[in-house]
Amino acid sequence: MTEPTRGGKPQKKPIGETITLGKALNHGLRRALEDDPKVIIMGEDVGKLGGVFRITDGLQKDFGEDRVIDTPLAESGIVGTAIGLAIRGYRPVCEIQFDGFVFPAFNQIVAQVAKMFYRSLGNVRLPIVIRIPFGGGIGAVEHHSESPEALFAHIPGLKVVSCSNSADAYTMIRQSITSDDPIVFFEPKRRYWEKGEVDLDAPLANAFPLHSARVAKPGADATLLAYGPMVRTCLDAAIAAAEDGRNLEVIDLRSLSPLDMGTVYESVKRTGRAVVVHEAPGNLGLGAELAARITEECFYSLEAPVLRVTGYDVPYPAARVEEEYLPDLDRVLDAVDRSFGW
Repeated sequence: MTEPTRGGKPQKKPIGETITLGKALNHGLRRALEDDPKVIIMGEDVGKLGGVFRITDGLQKDFGEDRVIDTPLAESGIVGTAIGLAIRGYRPVCEIQFDGFVFPAFNQIVAQVAKMFYRSLGNVRLPIVIRIPFGGGIGAVEHHSESPEALFAHIPGLKVVSCSNSADAYTMIRQSITSDDPIVFFEPKRRYWEKGEVDLDAPLANAFPLHSARVAKPGADATLLAYGPMVRTCLDAAIAAAEDGRNLEVIDLRSLSPLDMGTVYESVKRTGRAVVVHEAPGNLGLGAELAARITEECFYSLEAPVLRVTGYDVPYPAARVEEEYLPDLDRVLDAVDRSFGW
């Protein structure tokens, strides 16, 4: 398997345990609790239950109810309390149980969490991490399969990231918790059970930079840009495209705000083609922003327009038809074919 790269440069393969993405997040949260007594985890059912996806399993037992706190079912209260704790010097990690549940806390996040540093002229920082399982693919009911990342990436003062594999899950959650900036951390719930190799002993100082994109698979003919759950889909598409003689590059964006456009530009200028893939609806999504920036900066290198493969501009459908809604290998390959048709 080709090793991940940044800017085309090979990276060392991590050596360690093979664990699921969900377990990697659990290890990352545990390590953060161990490293800093000011880290607090809070959310609905994160304690005794260990979270609906068991991401916080065992943490309350080992660190106590003062460090891993079961909250009332009130997202605005969770985030509002986290603001007060952060002002007092703590590093709260909030779990929003499902993506569609974040909206009661939207005002707290965009009007308070995102603005406090600016409002206080840099005197008050809010090192809050807001964890949100997002996306579809698990057969859930309404409000459990949303992709609201563009809403938060649009807000100045917030940083937004998304992991796609176990190794990144472990390091990115730890990096987010140590950051002095508020971070919205999107977790691809359909990938929680996929396994990958993680070096649990690697120093955080040596970790891949949090806000850098990663070349998940080098290629020369076209660039696929994705994040979170769609990275695996694009890697599968690259394998399938190779049977037709096309060598696709896959970039895992990892950070949605800020975007690491340097890595994106370098890739697109080499390949001349770009396809952006995400689950969220296409209208005003991350794909639109990426397409605009690529067109502005790489216009004379492009052999075709930047294309988007996204969810449809409709409410997320019932579970029985969600596979028709979500971008899949065939839709990605069709976009690649259209790109080469120009």
